[in-house]
Amino acid sequence: MPTIHRLMTVVGFAALLFAAGYASLNVIGILFWRARRRPRQGETLPPVSVLKPLCGAEPGLYEQLRSFCTQDYPQYQIVFGVRDRSDPACNVVARLMEEFPAVPMELVVNSQLHGTNYKVSNLINMLPGAQHDLLVMADSDASVGSDYLSLVTAPLADRRVGLVTCVYRGVPTPTIWSRLGAMYINEWYVPSVLLTSMFGYQGYVSGQTVGMRRDTLEVIGGLSAIANDLADDYRIGELVRNLGLNIVLSPYLVRGAHHEPCVESLTSHEVRWMSTIRVLRPLSFRWMFLTFSLPLACIGAALANAEAWDPGAAKALFWTAVMARLALHFIHRLRDGRSLLADLWLLPVRDMLLCWVWLRSFFTSRIIWRGGEFDVDARGVMRRAS
Repeated sequence: MPTIHRLMTVVGFAALLFAAGYASLNVIGILFWRARRRPRQGETLPPVSVLKPLCGAEPGLYEQLRSFCTQDYPQYQIVFGVRDRSDPACNVVARLMEEFPAVPMELVVNSQLHGTNYKVSNLINMLPGAQHDLLVMADSDASVGSDYLSLVTAPLADRRVGLVTCVYRGVPTPTIWSRLGAMYINEWYVPSVLLTSMFGYQGYVSGQTVGMRRDTLEVIGGLSAIANDLADDYRIGELVRNLGLNIVLSPYLVRGAHHEPCVESLTSHEVRWMSTIRVLRPLSFRWMFLTFSLPLACIGAALANAEAWDPGAAKALFWTAVMARLALHFIHRLRDGRSLLADLWLLPVRDMLLCWVWLRSFFTSRIIWRGGEFDVDARGVMRRAS
């Protein structure tokens, strides 16, 4: 029995050490990213076509799309796309066209499918309406400031850069499920992205912003090359890197509206996102529980107490993990209008739900997206479920 106790203690200390170290590194990664200088605006600002695929009128859609109509940029157009004329997003676009007659805007209505990824099919239908050679594709829930276009397109002046992307902060609607969903993004997903970026990883691409030159898109085979991929943003980044071009993670922070009306919606989205990670990183995904700092620290503390060996060190590591986890919860709220303490009570709920979603994703290859059910194979290719 003493041998078993010692083994449990060693495992517990290892868990505490990893939990404290990983959570602390996440905080450092955020601070490192925030300390980066924004790129200088280029001497010339080439015309840009902004592509905004739409599907439904989610909460805040007008405000989000409007932010793209007030860019401090000399020449740009916005191409909106829907699959159906009855889509309520059409009314929002019509309102913006009336409000901003000086901004060139076009609404493309086309139901043609080019693959199982409906968003990419929408973008393929919209692309002929893009008049300019510099393209920025942005999700419908993104909200940006007036300097967005000038800053995210600046790196593309360098021909060694093939793609520019952004991280984003989830801005929830008032429902509890939306707040839990935003915490997933702000307190686990984005910090892990910034941490890997700090160490030089260039694999991250977000659909919130994909900026690239038209000739680069054509060389990789166009949008048709990703028309069946679940992780279309990751796949387009992979194709760009295969050309020997760099991917730049812009220091610009996009605000992404996050709305989850119910627990089913929340878990469905997160299982889909986790399934995407499992497809892209099947080996490391098995060890992902090591990034769940608070649950890991609790397990480590329980195991380390199996034998009274250096309790002071165990406590120090445990509270380091807790304080770093609290920092991840608070740090993104410092520039937010919401109360710092409003969602503190949700923190343990969020972390336990994260564990559940991770475990759930091991046992399904079927996802729900835009009301349809799809099976995803080991390469991340989607096929409509039979």
